[in-house]
Amino acid sequence: MGRLAVVFPGQGAQTVGMGQTMLAESPVARALFDEASALLGYDLAEVCRTGPKERLDSTVVSQPAIFVASVAALRTLEATEPAALTDCVATAGLSLGEYTALVFAGALSFRDGLTLVQKRGAAMQAAADATPSGMVAIIGWERPQVEDVVAVVQPVGFAAVANLLCPGNIVVSGTKAACSEVQRLAEEKGARCVALAVAGAFHTPIMKPADEKLAEALKIVEIKRPRIPVWSNVDAKAHEEPEEIRSLLVRQVVEPVQWEGTMQGLLASGIDGFHEIGPGRVLAGLLKRVNRKIPCRNTVF
Repeated sequence: MGRLAVVFPGQGAQTVGMGQTMLAESPVARALFDEASALLGYDLAEVCRTGPKERLDSTVVSQPAIFVASVAALRTLEATEPAALTDCVATAGLSLGEYTALVFAGALSFRDGLTLVQKRGAAMQAAADATPSGMVAIIGWERPQVEDVVAVVQPVGFAAVANLLCPGNIVVSGTKAACSEVQRLAEEKGARCVALAVAGAFHTPIMKPADEKLAEALKIVEIKRPRIPVWSNVDAKAHEEPEEIRSLLVRQVVEPVQWEGTMQGLLASGIDGFHEIGPGRVLAGLLKRVNRKIPCRNTVF
């Protein structure tokens, strides 16, 4: 394929029943789920298998579940197709998926990554519980239009652009009242809006307590220099210095996800193919909105 980038999904990609094929067929996947269950204190494979959906969708469970399922898919692919990723020269992950990218690049161990993800999910859930808030996707508008509506609703409650996913797909986070008003105004002006099934206003200052807790957890975790560059959600740039990566993971909790910029940056760097590994096919769909001509393989077990 040429110069390949491997990308990993974030929260929202989870579905009840995910990972069942690889759990049935892949010893390496079963071993990772067993290790995760011992660390988490509950049977993660069973939650992925049977739910209930409400539990799997909760931030404290969905983040570890997606992380473990993605790493398990990655390790299964490496075991069954050793040459599949030999052309990979860069990696990235959407929000939570950045942790999987760091494991793939050798910057984090699986166990340290899971420990961080568990603490991140719990801290983000606690911040969301403290301030009733949410997220709404605005489809069909570009950033200036979205920011105009965000500015108008500030007297109602805090709102901010949280995810810049692809052309015409921007997510706003804010208080419940502000998100409702953003949706009402945007739909009045012809946009299509989707209220997201998430616990709170991720990637905004509403998550401030969570970034502080994550910073404490990151202080005691070893981050190695990755073997390939890892592109950050925060600035849509490649990073290889461990202390830069540590700082960016903290900032990621409260700053917007620059996913469109990340894809554009990877393409400008010479990437001519992508491989999405983990639950769902969200990232392949976003890539098509950025550049329809670039191939993207999906590995979902």
